[in-house]
Amino acid sequence: MKKKVTVQQIADAVNMSKYAVSRALSGKSGVSEETRALIVNTAMKMGYQTKSLPSITNNRENLIINETIQTILVLFPNVKYQDKDSIYWGPIFNGVSHRLNELKINILTLTEPAHDSIFTLLNPDAIQGAIVIGNVSNQTLLDLKQINIPMIMVDHLDSSILCDTIFIDNYTAISTLMKDLIEKGYNHYQFIGQIKEAHSFYERWLTFKNALDEAQIEHNQIDELIYFDNHLKAVVKELFSYKQLPQVFVCANDLYAYYTREALDELGYVINKDYLLTGFDFTEPDLPLYATVHVLKEELGKRAVDQMIWRIHNLHSPFERKLMHAEVIYNKNN
Repeated sequence: MKKKVTVQQIADAVNMSKYAVSRALSGKSGVSEETRALIVNTAMKMGYQTKSLPSITNNRENLIINETIQTILVLFPNVKYQDKDSIYWGPIFNGVSHRLNELKINILTLTEPAHDSIFTLLNPDAIQGAIVIGNVSNQTLLDLKQINIPMIMVDHLDSSILCDTIFIDNYTAISTLMKDLIEKGYNHYQFIGQIKEAHSFYERWLTFKNALDEAQIEHNQIDELIYFDNHLKAVVKELFSYKQLPQVFVCANDLYAYYTREALDELGYVINKDYLLTGFDFTEPDLPLYATVHVLKEELGKRAVDQMIWRIHNLHSPFERKLMHAEVIYNKNN
């Protein structure tokens, strides 16, 4: 007669406590959905006999929320145009806020301090995690790290800070766009965007450059268009008052495309006749771009919350970088 499989045997098999296994098998809270799935699947394979095993799901919206998750900190950079009113960052914050409200988790919103650190005033027992939105300074991130709570960075990367990150798949989007342009025969390009401003801009620049290299198209990039201190509109207007226009300007985002178009309008050039313009983020829907990339900004914020909940329940798992697909959308008149 086959011996009955015990909870202790299952606990030994998954290298977890008997208490955790018992709660998972009974469907009680206190373990993550991934852990519950591992325990239930192991129990089934071992022939564990019980009236019923709890159902398991991979849907992160149905993750078990431990009652200790009460408040999540959301941190914005102390940078103009990177706040809740921004046409790009604002919707990301809305996604974070909506998801936390759905999960009945409190939200504490802060702007990074200009001088002295305020994180020493925060009670780490009252805050279970921090979602960083945008280009927060290295020193602020290091100060926040001292609180020793999980951190998720949205559309930002800092090589000295190890944590989970959420990004748009810049590589696939720009590769798709460049393939279309190159197949149409365009061979004179310039990239526009301050590539030191954001890691995503740098990724878009690298992908743009690699696409031209692979197609063996020479690209004599004007450095002033990717490293500039003055307002972009003034830079573009000065440069192309005497330089020849490329066929295509590939811009790191729609805002750069907007200023580029303004400058060239003032010089008498006509968009989609004298040159083409592409963007990214889909923040200027009325701009007559050849193409842009539709970033689902609220969804980006929601996924940051989902990753935070998962991280809180899986503190010792390797850090992850999540990439969200974004669709290239073309002007129907092209």
